[in-house]
Amino acid sequence: MTAVPPPRPATVGIVIVSHSPLVARGAADMVRQMVGDGVPLAWTGGNAEGGLGTHVAGIEAAIEAAWSEAGVAVFVDLGGAETNSEMAVERLDPARAAKVAICNAPIVEGAVVAAAEASGGSSLARVVATAEELSS
Repeated sequence: MTAVPPPRPATVGIVIVSHSPLVARGAADMVRQMVGDGVPLAWTGGNAEGGLGTHVAGIEAAIEAAWSEAGVAVFVDLGGAETNSEMAVERLDPARAAKVAICNAPIVEGAVVAAAEASGGSSLARVVATAEELSS
């Protein structure tokens, strides 16, 4: 008889939102290389037409792709990305919206330290606090 290991607890997901698809993809790649595959991760960049900007539907899709019952931390590059992220969160079911936090932290450094914190099993509140320490 083979023992089955207990299920691993949910890990906080990370979403990167940038006006530039290249910046978003690059930041996500950096997170993946530094933290590995143990953290749910998604990115979105550019507007719906593929130009510079962000869009609510893309952010919603990224939140769904990185969804975890432990929550999702969202990192944004500029004010428009934050506004559209807030709108995306408002469109979620209220129970899910309560598990999404938009972080006030640098997009690359914040996402990397947040993912490292999340990979250790920390709560959403701890992941966000760790990332936001970079802004103080």
